Amino acid sequence: MKEIMHFVKLIHSFSGRILYFNLSAMLLISLFEGIGIFLLLPLIHLTEIVDLNINNSFLNQFSFIFQGIPQTTSLLIIIGLFVLIMVGQSFFQRQQTILNVKIQQGFSCYIREETYKLILLANWGFFLKNRKSDLINSMISETGRVSGGISVFFSFISSFIFTLIQIGIACFFSIKMTIFVTLFGFLVVFFSRKFIKQSSKLGMDNIELGQTYMAGVTDSFNGIKDIKSNNIEEHHISWFKELNGKMVKNSIKAVELKTKSNFIYKVVSALLIGIFIFISIKMFEGQSASLFLILIIFSRIWPRITGIQSNLELLGLALPSFKKLLELQNQCIEGRELSERMIHNVNPIMMKKGLECKDVYFKYTKAEQYALQKINLRFPANRMTAIVGPSGAGKSTLIDILMGLNRPETGEVLIDGKTLTSENLLALRRSISYVPQDPFLFNNTIRENLLIIDKKAKDEQIWEALEFAVAADFVKRMPHGLDTMIGDRGIKLSGGERQRLVLARAILRKPSILVLDEATSALDTENETKIQNAIENLKGTMTIIIIAHRLSTIRNADQVIVLDNGEIIQQGQFGQLANEKHGMFSRLLKKQLEVSV
Repeated sequence: MKEIMHFVKLIHSFSGRILYFNLSAMLLISLFEGIGIFLLLPLIHLTEIVDLNINNSFLNQFSFIFQGIPQTTSLLIIIGLFVLIMVGQSFFQRQQTILNVKIQQGFSCYIREETYKLILLANWGFFLKNRKSDLINSMISETGRVSGGISVFFSFISSFIFTLIQIGIACFFSIKMTIFVTLFGFLVVFFSRKFIKQSSKLGMDNIELGQTYMAGVTDSFNGIKDIKSNNIEEHHISWFKELNGKMVKNSIKAVELKTKSNFIYKVVSALLIGIFIFISIKMFEGQSASLFLILIIFSRIWPRITGIQSNLELLGLALPSFKKLLELQNQCIEGRELSERMIHNVNPIMMKKGLECKDVYFKYTKAEQYALQKINLRFPANRMTAIVGPSGAGKSTLIDILMGLNRPETGEVLIDGKTLTSENLLALRRSISYVPQDPFLFNNTIRENLLIIDKKAKDEQIWEALEFAVAADFVKRMPHGLDTMIGDRGIKLSGGERQRLVLARAILRKPSILVLDEATSALDTENETKIQNAIENLKGTMTIIIIAHRLSTIRNADQVIVLDNGEIIQQGQFGQLANEKHGMFSRLLKKQLEVSV
C-alpha cells in the first residue's frame, strides 16, 4: 500500500494540472456513456416495443416533455440526442486516450531519466555492491513494467469512476437492485485479494528471473572468447535452456492465474444473472419492464466491477517492479556522491604543490580487514611517482582513494593542502586523466571515442594525441581512418591498439595529473619503449602516477612506493630501493630479471 501511495504521489507531482484534465475527461466519458445507454429506456418506452409500464418519475417526466409531439418526431429527437451524446463520448474518449498516453510516456521517460541520473551520481561503493547487469535490467525491464503499470492504473481509475457514475444512474431506476449488484461485486473484489497477492509474487519472480537472465547473458557475451576457446558452449547452452524453461513456466503461471480468476468471475456472473432473474420473477411477477431494468443495471455495473478486480491483479504484477525501482533510487540517494548542479561548469584544479594522503585507513566493508592502513604519502606536483607491489597489495585501491572514488574511513586526502571534499571532487577529476589496465572503448568510431573526453578537439589535436600514444600509424591504416567503427568495447582492435587509443584519449584532455594503471601491459617491447620515452617527455609538465608490475619501466620515476598488505613498506628512488638487498623491491626486481633472462 505504501508503494501504491508513493506511485500515485509521483504521478500527481509529475502530471500536475494535466492529470485533473484527464480525470475530468474520464468523468465526462462515463457520464455520456451512462446517459446514452439509459436514453434507450425512454426510446423503447415511446416506441412501445416493450411495455415499460413503470411508475418511475424520471420516465414520466421524460414522457411529459414529448406530449403533443408526434411519435416519429419524438423518436428522431431521442435518437438524435443519443447519437450526439455518443459522438461527444467518442470525442472525449479519443482526447482522453491521447492524454493518457502523454502522461504514461512522459512519466515513463521521467522514471528512466531519474533512475539513470541517480545511478550515475552514486559513489563508487554503490557500483562495487551492485552487479552492472542488475542495473541494466532495472533500466530496461523494470522501467518497462512500471510504464505498463501506469496504463493499468489509469484503466483502474477509469473503471472506478465509470462504476460510480453507473451506480448513480442505476439508482434512478432501482435502488435495491443497484445496491444488491454493487454489494455482490465489491464482495468479489474483496475476496480476490488472494489473486492479487499471487500476482505480486509472480511479479517478484519475474524480477529475479530477469536479473538472472540479464546477468548470465551479459557474462556470456563478455566472455565469448573464453567460452569458444575453451569449448564450453554446451555448458552455457544448457544453463540458458534451464533458465528459459523457468521463465516460460512463470509466464504460463501468470496466464493460469489470470484465466482462473476470469473463470471464477464468469461463473459468479452466471449465477448472479440466474439469481436476479429468479428474484425479478418472484418480486415483480415476471414483469418485463422490471426484468429489463435489472438486466441493464447488471450489464452496465458488473463488467466494470470485474474490470476493477482485473486491473488490481495487473497492478499487483507491476507493483514489485516499481518497488524495485524505488529501492534502487533510494540506494542511489543514500550513496550519492554528487548533485546534478555540481556537474556543470566545473573548472579543473591547477595543482601547484601536490597530492597528499594523511593517516589514511580504508576497508570495503566493516567485516573485512583494512585494504589500506597507515598511509602517509605525498605526490609532488609535476613529478613522476611509481606504485609497485605484489597482487592484492592495495595499489589500485590507493589510486581510487586519490581520485575520490573511495573515501577514507579515517584520515584525509589533501590537494595543495586543502582536504578533498565533495565540493572540490569534480574539479580534481577534471584535472585527471586515467588509463586503466583493462581499457574500455565504446562501440563507436575512433573519432567519437576520443572526442568524448573533449568535444571541441580539432583533428590536428587528435592526431597529436595519437602520435604521442604511438597509435597514429595503425589508425591511418584503418579503412575509414578516424571514422572507423571499432565494435563493442573495441573488439575489432588488438589489446595493444585498444590500450594506445585509451592513452591517446587521456593525453587529448591535457590533464595536470596523469594516472597510468599498468597502461603499457598489453604493448610489445618496441611500442612500450616508445610510450615510455613519450611519458618521459611529459615529466615536469604534469603530475604522473604509475602503477607498474614491470619494474624496468619505472627507472626514471622521481619516487617509488612499495605496498604490501595495504601498507607502505618502502619508499625512495629506484636505485636506492634496488640496492636494499633485503627489501621487497629488490626481490621483485631480481625475480623479473631472472624471468626475462
